[in-house]
Amino acid sequence: MDARELALASLIHDTSGPGEPPVGPPVGRRGWRPRRTKNWSCSLIVAALVGAFGSSFLYGYNLSVVNAPTPYIKAFYNETWYRRHGQPIDPDTLTLLWSVTVSIFAIGGLVGTLMVKMIGKFLGRKYTLLVNNGFAISAALLMACSLQAGTFEMLIVGRFIMGVDGGIALSALPMYLNEISPKEIRGSLGQVTAIFICIGVFSGQLLGLPELLGKERTWPYLFGVIIVPALAQLASLPFLPESPRYLLFEKHDEAGATKAFQTFLGKADVSQELEEALAESRVQRNLRLVSVFELLRAPFVRWQVITVVITMASYQLCGLNAIWFYTNSIFGKAGVPQDKIPYITLSTGGIETLAAIFSGLVIERLGRRPLLIGGFGLMALFFGMLTVTLTLQDQAPWIPYLSIVCILAIIASFCSGPGGIPFILTGEFFQQSERPAAFIIAGTVNWLSNFVVGLLFPFIQKSLESYCFLVFATICIAGAIYFYFVLPETKNRTHAEISQAFAKRNKAHPPEVKADSAMAEEKANSQPETDPSSTLDSYGQNRIV
Repeated sequence: MDARELALASLIHDTSGPGEPPVGPPVGRRGWRPRRTKNWSCSLIVAALVGAFGSSFLYGYNLSVVNAPTPYIKAFYNETWYRRHGQPIDPDTLTLLWSVTVSIFAIGGLVGTLMVKMIGKFLGRKYTLLVNNGFAISAALLMACSLQAGTFEMLIVGRFIMGVDGGIALSALPMYLNEISPKEIRGSLGQVTAIFICIGVFSGQLLGLPELLGKERTWPYLFGVIIVPALAQLASLPFLPESPRYLLFEKHDEAGATKAFQTFLGKADVSQELEEALAESRVQRNLRLVSVFELLRAPFVRWQVITVVITMASYQLCGLNAIWFYTNSIFGKAGVPQDKIPYITLSTGGIETLAAIFSGLVIERLGRRPLLIGGFGLMALFFGMLTVTLTLQDQAPWIPYLSIVCILAIIASFCSGPGGIPFILTGEFFQQSERPAAFIIAGTVNWLSNFVVGLLFPFIQKSLESYCFLVFATICIAGAIYFYFVLPETKNRTHAEISQAFAKRNKAHPPEVKADSAMAEEKANSQPETDPSSTLDSYGQNRIV
């Protein structure tokens, strides 16, 4: 490595604080480097929209689509059971069977998450998303044909396969978006995942209206619609490039990475971006992909891993999925007339979509930390208010509508902060070689927590009645307190800067930071007899990953 490459490597891993001048030669007045223009190229926008429509949209859609046809599906289960056994199904058995139908989506998601590293290593980010559409199409066919075949097991298996699709999508899509976006708009582009989850939820509610597909004979088509986004992604995503960082770091395809940079950044001259990526690639050139076990044992990312686990657990256990899965039941308990429930449910999807868009617009101004802490804090407040209104709902005719306001406020608080930021943080905390293992850990916690909520909430609601939401309020408060004391701001910061923010708490500096310090010292001493590349190589070879 010559002196120029050494300087580039040092520049990439600059660990100066957010308020200090960057390391390197001064550029412009007072040594400050001018900010890059936020370049939203057409290809970058299309990649985000197409990727999210065929991935996170389907996850959101499958969260809400089971709400509207619940009575018809339960009647289908009862009819099938009677035909097979000659007697109606026991109510407790029906509740358990329905809980399994809802929650097995999360078990499939866990399986999909565990498959991501293996598939992504060989296929890359883009082709993982493309192959994943096979799961969505097969699940759609199974679920759509279950009523005609008279087999409710097809619906349950289809939900499981759809969960596999969601597990792969919610790991591969954030990685893809994180790696194709400039750091200046990384948060806003990452929020596209959350926005399309909300749009998917809203679409499931809209199509579930009685005037559309929420009828006794047409409910299977609600699940058949899943095939449309999958085919749309299959038809359009092949024309977009693979992640340039994947091409450069894992495939060592510099020409392909250059072309991908040019496409996503919308300009011909990408020499600066390529040189920065090459310098980072040289620092990591002796590194292999980290296993989950190695990442869990690495001391210099201990608190990053803990923070991701707590973030994902809070994301699922905060109670929002309980509202999404059982919206109709909750509104019924709140005293809302049965014929008005589908339309009020539709308002929840609209509110969460608007809140997610708001979060995408302000995340690069306010940062991740205030949105996350504020979102969970507000959720705890409104969960407490919802408990009060549900307890007093028989005292006045207007109190049930106050419950609806509380539910809408909870949804808005979630989607304006906690709804998308966990996926962004998982990509920002870890470098290229650690990222797949980090997403496996995050996804495992995500889907296991999702499964617990989906399976246990009907029984929690039955046992605690109106006080069930105090459990979620406690979780939200605990999460907000943790983030207040532990989570650093990651807005517009490099991986090296984020690692430095955690270094004191980890009581261990990341190896690349040590390597950077060694390189800077060699450069300052200007000793010609010392080969800088040997110092860098020794750090790369000895690094624990």
